[in-house]
Amino acid sequence: MLDMGYQANQNHPDWFDVLRPTKLPSFQDEFAPDGNWFAGVRQSRLSVKSSTPTSMGEIKTIFEFELFGTGVDAGQTTFRLRHAWGELGKFGAGQYWSPFMDIDVFPNSIEYWGPNGMVFFRNVQVRYTPWQTDSGSRFVVALERPGASADQGDYADRIELQGVVAHFPLPDISAHWRLQEDWGHLQIAGILRQMEWEDTTPGPVDLSGDDLGWGINVTSNIKLGNNVLRLGVVHGEGIQNYMNDAPEDVGVVPNPGNALQPLLGEALPMTGVSAFIDLNWSSTWTSTVGYSFLDIDNSAGQAANAFKKGQYALVNILYHPTANVMLGPELQWGDRENARDGFSSDDVRVQFSAKYSFAGSFGGTR
Repeated sequence: MLDMGYQANQNHPDWFDVLRPTKLPSFQDEFAPDGNWFAGVRQSRLSVKSSTPTSMGEIKTIFEFELFGTGVDAGQTTFRLRHAWGELGKFGAGQYWSPFMDIDVFPNSIEYWGPNGMVFFRNVQVRYTPWQTDSGSRFVVALERPGASADQGDYADRIELQGVVAHFPLPDISAHWRLQEDWGHLQIAGILRQMEWEDTTPGPVDLSGDDLGWGINVTSNIKLGNNVLRLGVVHGEGIQNYMNDAPEDVGVVPNPGNALQPLLGEALPMTGVSAFIDLNWSSTWTSTVGYSFLDIDNSAGQAANAFKKGQYALVNILYHPTANVMLGPELQWGDRENARDGFSSDDVRVQFSAKYSFAGSFGGTR
């Protein structure tokens, strides 16, 4: 897949080919100059899937990687694991989509990162599906790796308390219930997580603490003839790590009058919304248009230029000359607002992409 285009303003250079409101400037000309041409093939992807019959049922696996570097490889074209997953009957284990998210909310867009106000997270987990129907309705519960982002680096970098070490004694617990019908689907998901931080610095001052993270994510697809409406709303505290584009989960709170614990930490409340419609004009032409936002309730101790709100919108028209080829342009807009200093920044991009898909299969019965 080729991505190529022009951005009118500026953003963090490590994220030159995506639109992330958290990576827009937090002060004037932070990533100057304006106006950059970008190009890359980082969305290119390879997947290997298998299905193996056994005496206990069918084993299904997926191993998938792409070339979009993040974390220490941010900005690079390099191998990056997406999925390493296996299922047998009602059980699954490995790295896969978190049950807290709904991948079907992601629109048919060409911008890689996607709506900032949706839950989007691949995590290491073990899951159990006690109920599932042939139509796709199901109930899923999972124990997920706590505190670490499979995509974006260590969770310790997301705690705004200097001199403390993140501590996660328990796994994150997530679950969703999904109703699949002819009109589309409705999914309700929840998550619960224990977050702790310990001050390992010797001395009388102790900045240790803990808080509970929780969230509710309600998503839906609604079929409107040949078109699909993709909707999602999420609210919670300390679940930014599961969002598609969000800052810290925990913020600083001043604790005046307590010399031994002058700062506390709290899970930051947040709300995210995503609303897009995929329009299928014909067998060869499609469009997507929509809007998303993420709003953070900042703590009193966060910096004045801390991330407060991000907005994201796009519209495209894509041409599908055959089943395995897609190309077309997309217009994108993003906006960032700071917590208390009144500063905001935005970016406008025009992107053109071309994607070629191919697949093959081999094997047999035994």
